[in-house]
Amino acid sequence: MSSSFSVRRTSSSEGDSQPMIDVRKRKRMLSNRESARRSRMRKQQHLDDLINQEAQLKSQNSQIAVQINLVTEQYNKVESENAVLRAQLRELTERLQSVNSVLHFIEEFSGMAMDIPKIPDPLLKPWKLPGVAQPVIANSNIDRF
Repeated sequence: MSSSFSVRRTSSSEGDSQPMIDVRKRKRMLSNRESARRSRMRKQQHLDDLINQEAQLKSQNSQIAVQINLVTEQYNKVESENAVLRAQLRELTERLQSVNSVLHFIEEFSGMAMDIPKIPDPLLKPWKLPGVAQPVIANSNIDRF
């Protein structure tokens, strides 16, 4: 009995069901279009965000490159000054050794006791001075986008 009822209902509403399907189909199409539009908007927003992020990263990269160049210049200047100071230290140490050897010679041959200061070890071995290290070479030619 129920099967004949559903058949009758289907056969009697065939004319009504076609417009109902069309309405559902149109609603689904509109919903899909709106969903696709929102998806495109999200995609565009994401692309815009990535473009902005790229610009920020390029700017930061440039700023860091400038900082690297400045620090490298400062390092080279200090290293140059240190080289001059080391050369002066060697020269003064040699002079002091020379004066001390003359004083020892005079003390030995004159018989007079002299107070000749001993040359401190760091002056004789400047490579053992604290802070003397091998230079670190920084490359400021970093890849830029």
